[in-house]
Amino acid sequence: MKYAIALIGLLASPAVAQEGPAKFSLPAGCTAYLTTQLANCTVDHQFTCDGDPSGHQRRVSLDERGMVYMGVIDNETQWINSFHPLTGHSETLEAEPLERASLSDLIANGVDEYDFQTQSDQIGVTRYVGRDRLTGRQVKIDGITLDETEYNITAYDEAGDEIWKSQGKEFISRDWRMFLSGNGTVTTPDGGFHERAESPVEFIFPGEAGFLSARPKHGCGLAVS
Repeated sequence: MKYAIALIGLLASPAVAQEGPAKFSLPAGCTAYLTTQLANCTVDHQFTCDGDPSGHQRRVSLDERGMVYMGVIDNETQWINSFHPLTGHSETLEAEPLERASLSDLIANGVDEYDFQTQSDQIGVTRYVGRDRLTGRQVKIDGITLDETEYNITAYDEAGDEIWKSQGKEFISRDWRMFLSGNGTVTTPDGGFHERAESPVEFIFPGEAGFLSARPKHGCGLAVS
């Protein structure tokens, strides 16, 4: 679910030509523990930073244009805040969600339902209502065992009108306590339709070649919508 939310905000973003460095530079006081090369010409970097609350972790995503997402989740994978460089908007989780997302509930019960709002100075309040469910299937990607999930989520604007809805499959890592992207669809009330195929291909750890690379490897050279 978290990857679906993060990437949906980029669907209508214009392409921006940008030459990035060969290696991503972490902010001061931060330590990276994982680089993930995805199937959709995106590379993610997971890291923690001094001074953040315990259990919080950050992610930066880059494609051929450069940085396209920055975000923070907590130990339950709640979407604490995010910034979308291509659109220039940021979003922050409300203080008291009606139904918090909970990775612990998903692991313990096989299902987790959520209903929360984010607040943004640029786009206002957005409400997200949805459900994650473990399918019972485990997959191994690049030597890492992940649990497959099914998700459905709908986003509403401040007036209660539907903005978009999405459904598909993703993965969770119990060890890293995070969601990883998968395949799904996004639809909008005006008939818009988008397929997403963004599964992880490679996991790269500190000291390995390609760790903190700013260059995506897989599925590149395709047209960007």
